[in-house]
Amino acid sequence: MEFPLDYATLRVIWWGLMGVLLIGFALTDGWDMGVAALLPFVARTDVERRMVINSIGPTWEGNQVWFILGGGAIFAAWPFVYAVSFSGFYLAMFLVLAALILRPVGFKYRSKRPGAAWRARWDWALFIGGFVPALVFGVAVGNVLRGVPFRLDGDLRAFYDGTLLGLFTPFTLVCGLLSVAMLVLHGTAFLSVKLEHGAVHDRARRFGTVAALASILLFALGGAFVAYGDMGFRLTGVVDPAGFSNPLRSGTVAAAGAWLDNYSTYPWMKIAPALGFGGAVLALLGILWRKEVPAFLGSSLSTLGIISTVGLSMFPFILPSSVDASSSLTVWNASSSHRTLFIMLVVTVIFLPIVLAYTAWVYRVLWGRVTSQDVAANPHFY
Repeated sequence: MEFPLDYATLRVIWWGLMGVLLIGFALTDGWDMGVAALLPFVARTDVERRMVINSIGPTWEGNQVWFILGGGAIFAAWPFVYAVSFSGFYLAMFLVLAALILRPVGFKYRSKRPGAAWRARWDWALFIGGFVPALVFGVAVGNVLRGVPFRLDGDLRAFYDGTLLGLFTPFTLVCGLLSVAMLVLHGTAFLSVKLEHGAVHDRARRFGTVAALASILLFALGGAFVAYGDMGFRLTGVVDPAGFSNPLRSGTVAAAGAWLDNYSTYPWMKIAPALGFGGAVLALLGILWRKEVPAFLGSSLSTLGIISTVGLSMFPFILPSSVDASSSLTVWNASSSHRTLFIMLVVTVIFLPIVLAYTAWVYRVLWGRVTSQDVAANPHFY
């Protein structure tokens, strides 16, 4: 059967779509995590904390759709990547899921009792549900950049040689802290447009200033690690972008600083790190000048740029191996079949615009600032 798009093109399209879904998750559920991580620090009274919670309360569940879509896309379009990453990072994934479980429980149970101690415990549960996933996701990305310690045998069975503690190195911790700073900045920018002006708004601005500076410094430090550390992989030999999916069919070599190769080959890719730095600077200026829309736009652009920098730097690699470079998973050797990618693309073209339109409609309906009067008067608020 002939398809309108060739196999290599479909592979690149799905690599891009996977990035779009992950960025969508970071942009929407990212401010939820950032706000939750800020909750115990920017709000001091019960009314203030309820204001912060209700800024994300109506939409946090819908925002998690992007997380589910991203996981589903990896499972369907890149089955080798799904199998190796979810089994190798099993304990880290369990840690993330355990933290995320605290979030719906915290939302639902916090206001069931009026006691200050009861509510404070759930506030910290919400903090964990925001901070821990942000940190672990960043650490996971750092490990992908370093190379994951897995290998494939002749039957394509994956063997993972790492440990949970082995995931935490100086570089991966920098990536984890960058993820936290990036999402806290995004969360403060969201609060600036969602909450009434007052004490919480001012405290959020102060944390946002620190988060913006930390994002800039940590992004630069991470780039220095990549440029001057022994990080990066290159494909060697003849690579057939339309060849059958077998992770062992193309050679790979580890090379110091190879993640910077694409910026020489494709200069337009430098837009991504420029957005990462420029967006954070714009967010910082917006916070300092009390310009809320530029601050939120800047935090969004910074998030887009930082995540895109990782994907563009690694292309065509998706999951490189640090113990057996020839087992590395790439866009060209780890995808589903031509038919599967095409059918999935048709489904995505139909349903993704519906998801986007519905999401836009929800935010339009729920637009407006949360005030202390709203929290006190509305019985449906958390």
